[in-house]
Parts: sequence; C-alpha cells; structure tokens
Amino acid sequence: MLDYGVGALLIAAPWLFGFANEGPETRIFVALGIAAFVYSLFTRYELGLVKVLPFRAHLILDLLSGLLLAASPWLFDFAERVYWPHVIFGLVEIGAALMTHTHTTVADHPAAHSGRAAGI
Repeated sequence: MLDYGVGALLIAAPWLFGFANEGPETRIFVALGIAAFVYSLFTRYELGLVKVLPFRAHLILDLLSGLLLAASPWLFDFAERVYWPHVIFGLVEIGAALMTHTHTTVADHPAAHSGRAAGI
C-alpha cells in the first residue's frame, strides 16, 4: 500500500508544499508519481494488478526515481526557486529502496517450476 500512497503523495506534493506551477519543479513530481502508480500495478507482489515486474526491478525503479527527484532541481535548472522538497523526497525514496528487504519463497523460485527444487 505504501507504493500507491507514495505515488499519490508525489502527485500532490507541489500543491501541498506551495510550488505548483507549469514548470519542471511540478512536472517531475507528477510524472514520477504517475510512474510509481504504473510500475506498482505491474509489480509481482500482493498489490500488483498485472504481476509481470519482479519486485527487485520495482526497487531499482524506486531507487532511480529517488535519484532523479533529488537531482532534478539542478538537472532541470530550477534550484533557485525550490529544491528542498525534491531533495528530501528523493532521499526518502532512495533510503526506502535500499532498506527494503526482499525474499523469495521456494514456490516463487524458478527452480521450483522445473522440478529441481527441494532436491526433486
């Protein structure tokens, strides 16, 4: 559920924190929020609708999103107007991606589907 909440928060952040306009400082938040929704829908986990994206790939996308968000004020040349929300949200997203523990059950492991699991 956190992924969908983060997506919604990213989309709403420019209005919540008072920097909403037609510029890149707003568009980057909205675009990354929409992207978070989309790749969450396609992730192979409990809340995925179309389970095709491995969870590790999802975490890599979270990490890349955080890096882009944190660097965006300087990449897109709006740091003189606003940068703290981008840096803070980006660092939180990076931290969450790096600290999320993943594990694979025997049933999820590719060997389980080939008869090689558990010594079979």
